[in-house]
Amino acid sequence: MSERTFEIPVFVRAAEGLIQEIACLEDACDFLDEWPKHRRGVIYETAKRACHRAFDGLMTLKAARDAFAGFARSARILEDVSTAVPWVAGKAGETGGVAA
Repeated sequence: MSERTFEIPVFVRAAEGLIQEIACLEDACDFLDEWPKHRRGVIYETAKRACHRAFDGLMTLKAARDAFAGFARSARILEDVSTAVPWVAGKAGETGGVAA
């Protein structure tokens, strides 16, 4: 397990019918980098800053994960895996995802 792997992954709705697992700091940064510019705001900037600070060792991995999860919640893309369908995509582009 990587030192940058989240203890508990965050699941987000990446597209209609596609759930993506954000399992590590790299996944969170990649997802944030791809987030549409017109939908970015203060909470997005806070999550991005937290992830960068965690990369630099200035913030805990848990705090960065929580900031990312807070961003996902505010963007209304956070998925509760206990109620989500079992089709989950890995990193974007890795599996192509499976439509639910």
